[in-house]
Amino acid sequence: MSSLLAYAGPAALFDGAGHVLAQNHHAHSLVELMAHPDAVSLRAALQSALDTAMPIMRSARGLDDSGVSSFDLTLLPSADHRVVLVLARDTSLDTSLRSALAESRARFKDFVDLSSDFAWETGLDGRLVFVSPGGALGRSARDLVGTNPLDLIDPGGRTDAGTLFATRQRRRDVELWARDNRGRRVRLLASATPILAADNTWLGTRGICRDITEQHVKDVALRRAQERDRVRSHVVRTFRDQVDVETMLTVAAGALAHGVGATTCQILRRSTESTAILPPQDPAGTPELVLGGRYGPDLGPPPPAALARAMHGGDETMRFQFWETRTETHAILAIGTSHRQAPNGAVVLWRPAERGAWTADDRLLILDVAGQVGIANEQIARYETVRDQSRTDPLTGLLNRRGFMLDVERRLRRLAHSERPAALLYIDLDNFKPVNDRYGHARGDQVLILMAEILSTRTRPTDLIARLGGDEFAVWLEDADAEGSRLKADNLLSGSALLRTLSADTAAPLSMSIGIAVTSGARPETVESLCDRADAAMYRAKQTGKSRHFLAAPPPDTPPDTPPGGPPDAPPTGGSASEPTHHGIAGSSEG
Repeated sequence: MSSLLAYAGPAALFDGAGHVLAQNHHAHSLVELMAHPDAVSLRAALQSALDTAMPIMRSARGLDDSGVSSFDLTLLPSADHRVVLVLARDTSLDTSLRSALAESRARFKDFVDLSSDFAWETGLDGRLVFVSPGGALGRSARDLVGTNPLDLIDPGGRTDAGTLFATRQRRRDVELWARDNRGRRVRLLASATPILAADNTWLGTRGICRDITEQHVKDVALRRAQERDRVRSHVVRTFRDQVDVETMLTVAAGALAHGVGATTCQILRRSTESTAILPPQDPAGTPELVLGGRYGPDLGPPPPAALARAMHGGDETMRFQFWETRTETHAILAIGTSHRQAPNGAVVLWRPAERGAWTADDRLLILDVAGQVGIANEQIARYETVRDQSRTDPLTGLLNRRGFMLDVERRLRRLAHSERPAALLYIDLDNFKPVNDRYGHARGDQVLILMAEILSTRTRPTDLIARLGGDEFAVWLEDADAEGSRLKADNLLSGSALLRTLSADTAAPLSMSIGIAVTSGARPETVESLCDRADAAMYRAKQTGKSRHFLAAPPPDTPPDTPPGGPPDAPPTGGSASEPTHHGIAGSSEG
């Protein structure tokens, strides 16, 4: 009995019917367990121990005040086969821990399955020693175990993958391109951790991978859509905020070139000017197009076939078809722009050949911008129409004084970068006032219109012609030195013979007096200075006999012994070749 009372766990003496004969103070739960109506098997075990005289081991579960309890029971029969000593070990904690461990393992397995498509483990030799039962990338786990995981990786990413599958430190969210069993590219998101022995010796690597191909495609598409929207918004803001035509289309060309990785972008537009000012690098594939804006180096005009597609695909099906070609150095792509199905320009891009072919995403972005450029080209055309009306002489169709002076000022700025010569011719009709006095202004208008025709037919498209007011005209000669200016003036004087039939008096025939001022980018001067010199030279021509030309002296800051183009004209019949004394831009003269 003393041994019974000294036992540290629950202990009690039972007879064969399960009645308690003695117990220690720990045996309360044991006694309740044995007395429970459902404990038939335990009471049968008591009788079996007495019958066989052999110890019996049993496990049992019951309820007490603290909840579910479990025990390991040892049943020891007495030598006289009358009583059984039952010793119990409370295993409630162990059972709970085992249950929790099993549950946590199941939960961990669920988490792994949810967070990854497959788990893997590599050994010391870098080969797979475990792959989750579902396998990976269309291959079974059995086929994968024992293989090199790098065989699953796309060749271009094997360097990064090699460090992942043999990592010595934890790595998270590494993106890799792999190949499935059909050879298709699969984007994987992988995490890995090293397996270390107790002495920190590396034994291998364990990790998980998740197939993010679909998400990657969506992310790339979203980024590209955002980039297209960014470039498109930038172009739209440029068109909205910029007033200057050249700046507007040049900024748009730069934004588009950056968006598709092009080195050069040209934006062409239909010109509304009857005599378009075409810069030397202007792609003149069709005479209707001028260069509205360019980004990047000048690679020459686009192929004529590109502009033919852009400008002559007016129906709906041809409107936005791309034209492209490849040279040894560049991939070239062009698309027409239009407004309300009417072609009004083109967008042409050059990209290094090593960048590869234009992608569908490139085309989407170019198409977006081309649509905006088509609208902008239409707005520019309308602006130019209004502008031209404000700078055009309504009688002759030539530039008026305001339009001419603005264009001359721009060309003088351009000369400062080229150092090439140019000339300004001031022209005044001789003996024009008698025509108005004798025949009226209708005859005078006829003379002015004929004068405009003479000037237009005897000058180049790149020159500028204007009626400054009354019977005064002006011509800007591009790339003309003193000698070329004199030849042009002689040609105009020869053409003035057509005016004589409209003269008021054969003794005072209609003709013209021409003042010439030559300028050069090597010695810049203001538009006011140039006009003063040409105007003064024209009056000198009148003073020395009319129907002749006179070359102005160089501007005051130019050394007198080195005038641009040579010395001033000597009057055809007498007169002095010294610097004219008349200055100022005159209005209409009496001829």
